[in-house]
Amino acid sequence: MPQSLSQLYVHLIFSTKDRFPFLNPEIRERVHGYLATVLRDMGSQFVVVGGVADHVHILFDMGRIHAAKDFVEQIKRESSKFIKTLRPNLDKFYWQRGYGIFSVSPTHRESVIEYIHMQDQHHRGMTFQEEYRDFLTRYGIEFNEQYVWD
Repeated sequence: MPQSLSQLYVHLIFSTKDRFPFLNPEIRERVHGYLATVLRDMGSQFVVVGGVADHVHILFDMGRIHAAKDFVEQIKRESSKFIKTLRPNLDKFYWQRGYGIFSVSPTHRESVIEYIHMQDQHHRGMTFQEEYRDFLTRYGIEFNEQYVWD
């Protein structure tokens, strides 16, 4: 087959360091827009970003050029620099070191989009830690609580 084709959707989740609520409504939309721009600059044609004050959810297509870790490293590095320019008190902003990245079937793409758009409502009754544990459990990923929350 002479042509290489792919369609890989992933749901990326990561939080601010120590889940500190840096991403207040005043800057959240700008941060989400910047996260989407970084991914589009890396070749993702499809990007949806959402989240609340202490974490983000991103659904995007990975394409065939970059590995998952390359996307995560680039998006965290570039967005962290950007966030620190938004206000003087954001000079101490950092993302957590870890992340979760989960495969998404094209047939489930719309439900993940809805889930991401409903983060404000969703987190009225669930913490980030509860949500993240649920993802890890649903995907059958073994984890150690001691190392998940850096």
